Amino acid sequence: MLGIIGGSGLYDLPGLVDTRWIEVDTPWGAPSDAIFRGRLQTPEGDAELAFLPRHGRGHRIPPSEVNYRANVAALKSLGVTDILSLSAVGGLRADLPPGTFVVVDQFIDRTTQRAGSFFGRGLVAHVSMAEPVCPRLGDHVEHALRRQGVPYARGGTYLCIEGPQFSTKAESALYRSWNASVIGMTNLPEAKLAREAEICYASVGMVTDFDCWHPGHDAVTVDAVIQVLLGNAGAARALVAGLAHAVTHDPAAAACPCRTALEHALITPPEARDPAMVARLAGIAGRVLNA
Repeated sequence: MLGIIGGSGLYDLPGLVDTRWIEVDTPWGAPSDAIFRGRLQTPEGDAELAFLPRHGRGHRIPPSEVNYRANVAALKSLGVTDILSLSAVGGLRADLPPGTFVVVDQFIDRTTQRAGSFFGRGLVAHVSMAEPVCPRLGDHVEHALRRQGVPYARGGTYLCIEGPQFSTKAESALYRSWNASVIGMTNLPEAKLAREAEICYASVGMVTDFDCWHPGHDAVTVDAVIQVLLGNAGAARALVAGLAHAVTHDPAAAACPCRTALEHALITPPEARDPAMVARLAGIAGRVLNA
């Protein structure tokens, strides 16, 4: 099942039926909002979808206060196996102007205030983040974008800042010197948690501005960001619709390495594990904990 984390307007899709909002609770608390479930009818076949507004309906939750653990855990509990993350980003390269969709393949984490793992005292795990997104899912995303004819770039490094403030010019220049492609506030620890939950994860950054480094553009403003986002909304919905069937009926999905990310990640031996932590993690790591 494909889960979409992004803005609240993404679920306004033609052909989406059997829709309902589902309240979900998790051992890490409540997610950003109820989850919108539906079945998308397409000529190729039906696909179940789950939509989660990352900031809640009405954009009520700032990036640093999003309960990322609850969001990923809630989607996992509903059977989501693949997550498409859609988010507004600033462009850090001249060849990524506003309106470009970037299929992210790497991250740099500059956040400092967020819980970044499901695991902790009593049960420790270390998953690999060398390749932090799912290339199989990225292939499906690229194919859908190419069919739409929207401007996109395959590959790029997403630099995640704490926010909620935008960058200073000095920071923006520093991030450009690191060869980062786009800058945002939400994809981490989201991508790390999806890996721990053994969910395939793909990130698409929708470029809304040039951050503040570009001498020919004004400093970033919320109004400017919203205007570009509104222009991208139709393309984002079309991406979801184009991706749904491909993901749902992908014969290679079951063998994807993302689905076994915890296979050799648990370092705490069974006799030393805290039973309370084991119980808490049953919905995330039950596949390996019960082995």
